[in-house]
Amino acid sequence: MPIDLTYSDEVRALTERTRAFVRETVLPIEDEHHGDITVAGGDELRVTLNEQARRAGVFAPHAPVEYGGHGLSMSDRAPVFEEAGYSLFGPTALNIAAPDEGNVHMLAHIADPEQKSRYLEPLARGAVRSAFAMTEPAPGAGSDPAALATRAVRADGGWRINGHKYFITGADGAGFFIVMARTSGEPGQRGGATMFLAPADTPGLRVGRHITTLDRAMIGGHCEVFFEDMFVPDEAVLGAVDRGFEYAQVRLGPARMTHVMRWLGAARRGHDIAVARVAQREGFGARIGDLGLAQQMIADNEIDIAATRALLVRACWELDSGEHAGNATSIAKTFAAEAIFRIVDRSIQLCGGLGVSDDLPLARLSREVRPFRIYDGPSEVHRWAIAKRAVGAARRAAADGSGPSH
Repeated sequence: MPIDLTYSDEVRALTERTRAFVRETVLPIEDEHHGDITVAGGDELRVTLNEQARRAGVFAPHAPVEYGGHGLSMSDRAPVFEEAGYSLFGPTALNIAAPDEGNVHMLAHIADPEQKSRYLEPLARGAVRSAFAMTEPAPGAGSDPAALATRAVRADGGWRINGHKYFITGADGAGFFIVMARTSGEPGQRGGATMFLAPADTPGLRVGRHITTLDRAMIGGHCEVFFEDMFVPDEAVLGAVDRGFEYAQVRLGPARMTHVMRWLGAARRGHDIAVARVAQREGFGARIGDLGLAQQMIADNEIDIAATRALLVRACWELDSGEHAGNATSIAKTFAAEAIFRIVDRSIQLCGGLGVSDDLPLARLSREVRPFRIYDGPSEVHRWAIAKRAVGAARRAAADGSGPSH
């Protein structure tokens, strides 16, 4: 029996509404400000776009229905998020940008009723933004979360947190932080982390400098954040003490896939622009789109788009089935991060000098998608994890006699 890869009428309709909204309302604003969300208005623009998205019926497709969202599964998010990502400002408009989208997903799964009322509901409705504070400067937690050095120690009625976080997306202007801190063990040891919820005005929480990066479309920047003897009460613990790394997996796998969805939309935009141009542009006695070298780049883009979608569909199916999906999400994320950059890079090449100019959006798309090979785990770390799982499975098969015969 064939696998059904169709979407429901409701999802197809939402996808089409998102497509129209992003292209008619959001793209012109992005183009006017060359993809720089701060120059375009930052939070003031976000609030305006959120309201327009509500009126268009496309706001918060991922959020629980009781908080004003559409409650889409991971699989159903894929076409909607891709259409939102066609503009660099589209995810912000729909309230599905990182880190808020991932935080909504995690809070919906882990937060207790009071925490959902205080943090999840306003975040899902777009009343506030949030930040996820895990990454630290060396030698702290980066690609290796076990190096977590920020520490929380018990105090009367709660916890005191001290630490230095780094590259915290959305920190400037966030209404609250989800803070990963070590509550047992030492840096380098697995386990022993706890998540805490902290309003941005909590004494001892300080947002430092913006770290200047290639990308310009993530609202709130990438910042240093300091926790200096910050006190949070016991009810600020998200989930259970010492289970923070376990809970992080609830967020990280799905968040990697929604990054793929959004940036695939951006790459598709670049491809569409390039194909439209070479279909008409003439050179060397022919339309460029009829020349073999150009056709190879176009075909390779089409292949990368199709392969990215296929891996994404598989990973989302595993997540929706309740599986851990660690291998599937690592494979999809690694391939997609590299394929999406290739798609945009080929599109630039097809457009020649215009491709690297501000006359087309391709240069800004390139600066936005390049960091994806680092964000949410560098490609090298995912390859290590994929290989480690494969070798481990082979050893287990050899031990129980189910491996290949020689």
